Amino acid sequence: MTVKPTVLQELPVDLERERLPRHVAVIMDGNGRWAKRRGQPRIMGHRRGVDVLKDLLRCCRDWGIQALTAYAFSTENWGRPSEEVEFLMTLFERVLRRELREMVQENVQIRFVGNLQALPQSLQEEIARSVEATQHNQSIRFTVATNYGGRQEILQACRAIATQVQQGLLQPEQIDEAIFERHLYTTGICDPDLLIRTSGEMRLSNFLLWQMAYAELYVTDTLWPDFDRAAFHQALTAYQQRDRRFGKV
Repeated sequence: MTVKPTVLQELPVDLERERLPRHVAVIMDGNGRWAKRRGQPRIMGHRRGVDVLKDLLRCCRDWGIQALTAYAFSTENWGRPSEEVEFLMTLFERVLRRELREMVQENVQIRFVGNLQALPQSLQEEIARSVEATQHNQSIRFTVATNYGGRQEILQACRAIATQVQQGLLQPEQIDEAIFERHLYTTGICDPDLLIRTSGEMRLSNFLLWQMAYAELYVTDTLWPDFDRAAFHQALTAYQQRDRRFGKV
């Protein structure tokens, strides 16, 4: 299958390419409210949200942003109505099957983080197939957090490290940030520079708690299904106006 070469598109004139974030993370909030305002079932908001995410991924790739991570389904989302959860699992599977060929052609590398073993078997198989098919792609790294929880990620890393100590493979004084990060779901992925949350909610919702230590936060009242390239442009403009000191003067 032919892979399309990556061609960077011209940025809006007020953005500086060298000051773009390397890694953008998004909390895609507001699908249900978007649908409700239109008198539609919540699932219509989720369907629209998939199209928005696809366009954002292409925008990041076109503008030269190296990585995009999307919070697709949290460990807490299992508490939603069973019909909605079932629809989301089916939607994830259908989208992967439908979009895989295009992601391969457009040189997108896809990766999933979270407790994937708890997902339906058919979805696990589709995830494995998409990860394998795109593992060597290089235009952009697209990470999907599915059945993901930041606290749970930290706990599983601690358990894995504790097991190594118990087995005599690691000494407690050897444990540092680099070793800890190698046991996270996101090992090998640089930390996000910018976190965007839609729908105006002012919280992290258990998303990438370790990795967000120095991320710039941008919250917009725009609901996710309405988040377009113009809204992303505004987020990037705000990001480039920040002075990132990482705790230093």
